[in-house]
Amino acid sequence: MRTLVLDAMGVIYQSGDDVAELLCPFVHENGGSADDRQIESLYRDASLGRISANQFWHDVGLSPDLEDAYLLRHRLTPGLHQFLKDVRPYISSIWCLSNDVSRWSRKLRRQFALEQDINGFVISGDVGTRKPDEAIYLQLLLQTGAKPEDIILVDDRPANLNAAERLGLQAILFGAVQADHICKNRAVADFGKLLRYFTQTEDRESQ
Repeated sequence: MRTLVLDAMGVIYQSGDDVAELLCPFVHENGGSADDRQIESLYRDASLGRISANQFWHDVGLSPDLEDAYLLRHRLTPGLHQFLKDVRPYISSIWCLSNDVSRWSRKLRRQFALEQDINGFVISGDVGTRKPDEAIYLQLLLQTGAKPEDIILVDDRPANLNAAERLGLQAILFGAVQADHICKNRAVADFGKLLRYFTQTEDRESQ
């Protein structure tokens, strides 16, 4: 049985670049740092576990008390919950592999009741390495206990998928509306098409 691994930003959640689309505007609107490069650098440090979430907020000039208001800006990608239920017969487990701040990831998955449908989470802030670095994929293999060829990674960034494929994982580009030739990975536009990939694969294997 295969292990399905979903990226968070751009797959589970609608925003593919949450720092530029959500975090920087939030900091600006609340009177924090006006320097996007500083915010991005501090976020990267927090997403690698080098600084705490509280330290991030202090360093961008805001109170950590605003954190929950920021996280409320995230939205699930349409069709996610139904997909998680419908895909279950075709896979052995579902995991999330994400570059994110540890505490933010925990709060978001509870906010959206994801823990009931997703078996495990490998988060950069917990393991100290980010996609597309090889080390985070090795952590995924270690924590899932799955063979590389039995893992299907769904991500919205070709660089992350290409790094996974070099280790033998299967890869699917999510959210692509262009033809598949935009990168070497398979491409699906939404969760309906992603489910169809699994049902059609099952049909072919049963013939």
